Amino acid sequence: MKLGAVIGRVTLSTVVPELRGARWLIVSPFTREHYQRGTETPEGLSKDPSLVVYDSLGGGVGQTIGYVEGREAAQPFETSPPIDAINAALVDEIFYNPFSK
Repeated sequence: MKLGAVIGRVTLSTVVPELRGARWLIVSPFTREHYQRGTETPEGLSKDPSLVVYDSLGGGVGQTIGYVEGREAAQPFETSPPIDAINAALVDEIFYNPFSK
């Protein structure tokens, strides 16, 4: 599972029937630098490309979510839909304590 900040929502005009009524979020993935800087890093700003994530948990803009990509994203469905990422968790807090030698 990866973490990211929700920076927007997507509205589709045409949808695969299995995904009718679904919510879609635009997520900016967290990088190592995000964790190291903590609160100094502005929400949602990442050098990595953003991605569209299927959401059934109710994530909103500005929230931190945990998402899963790839084949595992389609596992909750009876028939595999054409999705690449799914929201797996709504994150309340992050505690980052890097290993020190």
